[in-house]
Amino acid sequence: MHTDLSAARTAVHAGRQSALALLAEAQAAAEPPAARHVFIRTFGEQAQAAARAADLAAAAGAPGLPLAGLAISVKDLFDVAGHPTTAGSVVLADAPPAARDATAVARLRQAGAALVGHTNMTEFAFSGVGWNPHYGTPVNPSDTSVERIPGGSTSGGAVSVALGAAWAALGSDTGGSIRIPAALQGLVGFKNTACLTPLDGCVPLSTTLDTACAITKSVRDAVLLHEILAARSVRLQARPLSGWRLAVARTTMLDGMDDTVADAFAQALQRLRDQGAQIEEIALAELAELADIQATGGFAAAESWAWHRARLQASEDRYDPRVAQRIRRGAAMGAADYIDLIQARRAWIARVEQRLAGFDAVLSPTVPVVAPTLASIAEDDAEFFRVNALLLRNPSVVNMLDGCALSLPCHRPGQLPVGLMVWAGHLQDDTVLSVSLAIEAALAATKGD
Repeated sequence: MHTDLSAARTAVHAGRQSALALLAEAQAAAEPPAARHVFIRTFGEQAQAAARAADLAAAAGAPGLPLAGLAISVKDLFDVAGHPTTAGSVVLADAPPAARDATAVARLRQAGAALVGHTNMTEFAFSGVGWNPHYGTPVNPSDTSVERIPGGSTSGGAVSVALGAAWAALGSDTGGSIRIPAALQGLVGFKNTACLTPLDGCVPLSTTLDTACAITKSVRDAVLLHEILAARSVRLQARPLSGWRLAVARTTMLDGMDDTVADAFAQALQRLRDQGAQIEEIALAELAELADIQATGGFAAAESWAWHRARLQASEDRYDPRVAQRIRRGAAMGAADYIDLIQARRAWIARVEQRLAGFDAVLSPTVPVVAPTLASIAEDDAEFFRVNALLLRNPSVVNMLDGCALSLPCHRPGQLPVGLMVWAGHLQDDTVLSVSLAIEAALAATKGD
């Protein structure tokens, strides 16, 4: 198996590897029991047609498409023509097949993706845990000794990549839903600036914060997928590590780290410093203000309530109670509260951006803990909500900032996965991707040290 999508694409384009053969391997990896609860529905015929077209193009010496008939999974939040979109919920079980692809899906298809199926997810994308009582919860494949949460809400998407059932996964990120499962499974998750990718044909959670983006096996794959999804060319800056000025935010971001995360994060920073990275710790006290700014529930509560209120009135007994509880927080927010939230966010972004002036990016643990066990959150609501809040805490900062962030693995071999988050403000996507490529290379060079 190739290391990542970029390597597989090169092999298919050169005729050294059959896209159909690679698809067969991916489809085999998608079978239970390993991939239990990962896919809600599969698109076998569509995927085979794309792979077959890639092989024919290679055989004819024609220029290959960017995704070369390779397996890409789609979160069950995005419309795929001819299939229903159910957002991981039985509430939408009777939804008719989509008449057309969501724009993000259409761009993947036009780039030659073999769309292999709709992946499981947290119901309506409303938690960072990945729990789904309707379709079952995909198991994090990083630990074979005990069942651990996958992270959410793009739970099935991340597991599809981790298992080799897809080379990349289309998902969404409203408060960390791409980066959390990537971090907990040793993958790369890039959350671009929200406005860069279209969200039509996608079931909304928060229209203010939702972002369409992808989970991949490498940073270079993240660049490729972003260019396709955002229909733009990334301008990479090839600087050495010493050419970047990086911050580590002490406030909030480093609280509550377990021993594995604390060790992996500290070791990663030291390895980067040893290779010349300029890393400065800063307070960034503004992060402590977010709890008060969002005390009434935040954008996700208000905007999900607007979309769900009629459905909840008709079918609340069919919702995951933990999801319904979070949506209902929005019912108490008035128009004035919502306007205050918009204004408070705008002022907060300005203060944070001023504080970060002069830094290229910020480094933080993506989440402060390794993946908890499924058993610990299955029946205990208090523990579920504690874990959920902890997982969302760091990545959701970037969504409120209207910024961009990438999570990449920083743990050593034999450790449970730990994510390092590289983040910056609005439209700094190319900088984050460039810094992340340099960091990925530096960590790989010292992996065995």
